Amino acid sequence: MTVEQFSEAMAKHGINLNETQLAQYERYWELLVEWNEKMNLTGITEKEEVYLKHFYDSLTLAFNIDLTKIETMCDVGSGAGFPGIPLKIAFPHLKLTIVDSLNKRINFLNTVVDELGLINVTPVHARAEEYVQTHRETFDLATARAVARLNMLAELCLPFVKINGLFVAMKGASSSEELLEAATGLKILGGHLQKEVILQLPEEESHRAIVVVDKIKPTHKKYPRSFGQIKKKPL
Repeated sequence: MTVEQFSEAMAKHGINLNETQLAQYERYWELLVEWNEKMNLTGITEKEEVYLKHFYDSLTLAFNIDLTKIETMCDVGSGAGFPGIPLKIAFPHLKLTIVDSLNKRINFLNTVVDELGLINVTPVHARAEEYVQTHRETFDLATARAVARLNMLAELCLPFVKINGLFVAMKGASSSEELLEAATGLKILGGHLQKEVILQLPEEESHRAIVVVDKIKPTHKKYPRSFGQIKKKPL
């Protein structure tokens, strides 16, 4: 996907990117390539693939959620900044917190934030299950992209979300099986499935699934458990 194709595809979905924003995506790609030479951020570095499989893919969240109504967002296990940074560039009003457990990635994200001139972005070096203890139910939206199976991801993300907020899981393929696995856990954690959207990336036509969960009641304070417990015995 060329830059022009990316811009045109966004416009078709009502996301009109100006020259400043397009320059930010370009610099983001450059930094991704530069830093990837010294640490493993992504296996995808070719420009057109980054625009398709990282930038466009991240922005598919905004095709299915009205981000103009979201103020605070937490991106859990963001890695190289996906989907949080591409969404922040397109929707500058977002107050974005990025939580990742690897300090090297946080150093990269701090560089991205500085170089792109982004404001109201806070990269945090922490485990999600620890950071949430002081940030419980404070975000309008918590999201994660290809981090873990849904029954584990829900326990890491839903405690961050305010009542009437959203948890959005971005999955690599149809997540029907994962939804069945996670049904009981979502209920326990105060979530209610709003919708599952299956889509295809243009050009290569690989499938993606976006799972949107409403937070309808508070999450009990005993959640999230430690990651070891979550992994050993998902809800």
